[in-house]
Amino acid sequence: MNLLTSIKMAFRTIRGNKIRAFLTMLGIIIGVSSVIVLVAIGQGSSQSVTSSINSLGTNLLTVSISDTDTPFTQDNIDEIKKMNTVKNVSPVLSSRLSLKNGSTTSTINVTGSNASYKSVRKLSISNGRFISDIDLDYRQKVIVLGSTTAQTLFGNKNPINQYVLVNGDRYKVIGTLTYKGGSNGQSNDDTAIIPFTTAQRLMQTTHITQFYVQATNSNMVNFAMNQLSRYMIQVYGDSDSFSVVNQQDVMNTMSSVSDTLTMLLGGIASISLIVGGIGIMNIMFVSVTERTREIGIRKAIGAKRKDILTQFLIEAIVLSIIGGLIGIGLGLGITKLYAIFSGGTVVYSLSIILYSFLFSAIVGIIFGVFPANKASKLRPIEALRFE
Repeated sequence: MNLLTSIKMAFRTIRGNKIRAFLTMLGIIIGVSSVIVLVAIGQGSSQSVTSSINSLGTNLLTVSISDTDTPFTQDNIDEIKKMNTVKNVSPVLSSRLSLKNGSTTSTINVTGSNASYKSVRKLSISNGRFISDIDLDYRQKVIVLGSTTAQTLFGNKNPINQYVLVNGDRYKVIGTLTYKGGSNGQSNDDTAIIPFTTAQRLMQTTHITQFYVQATNSNMVNFAMNQLSRYMIQVYGDSDSFSVVNQQDVMNTMSSVSDTLTMLLGGIASISLIVGGIGIMNIMFVSVTERTREIGIRKAIGAKRKDILTQFLIEAIVLSIIGGLIGIGLGLGITKLYAIFSGGTVVYSLSIILYSFLFSAIVGIIFGVFPANKASKLRPIEALRFE
């Protein structure tokens, strides 16, 4: 019996037992679709984080200070500005505060910084203006709202020159930021920015514990890091009191974490394929038992052991391939729905789709060998006597 005839018989057998065939394929369908969905979401999350980091530029350095005993002041910031590898410096103070307009209240992350913050963080103004040096000099109670915050507090009204209450104090809205989006469920638009000196008074601190440094260009980042680290060691005496991180370090770390998580999710989903293969093996064993007389008749009229082996093995492979194809369609559909309803990013990997499909076929071969081998070893006389 040739291969084409065996494939036709396999489809005929599957059509004759549709429900059993579907239940047999269910494990493969769930396994393949799970691999595609979880890997697509994992890679989409990784891409979203990478895009968010890249949007800040590759020449951004973040300095965090852990030693609060030695004060780091505006004079230190001014000295860093004079470095030939530095373009801009922005000290930051952040805290979650309550903003109120009329009866509408929103608790968001409020950041205090200087006029350079707009350039350092690559922000753009959609309406009004950004904070200026004069605002810092006079500790003005002015505020720039993120697009989501402005929408929440003022709806469709123009918020410019209106007032909001920040922890009970009146702040004049001088500008709104252009929509920027977010990543991993965190919005970059649900925020507000006030002058750094005003933030120091509002948050009752004079310490600078974090600031951003923008290198002159991406080629000068390492030089800026070294120059900055030497200066910080002069101030604090050792490198344990502070940390200097560039965007590439952050991106590499996040990429490593995301890749590991994606592999873990894909591995967990792959277990379903193995479970599906066990299901195929069990059903094929049942099929061998039910078709014992058929096997005996075929052997009695001249069928060889390899013909019986090939027939049952092809049935197992066909079940796996059909289940794999259905799983691919289901996985693509689920990821599409996830992207629509959650607004998250998904990235389809053709290699993962191909590997999961091939793996489902291999599962069919591996777990189909045992029942096929059992069927091929049946003796014709014993098979014909089977009731």
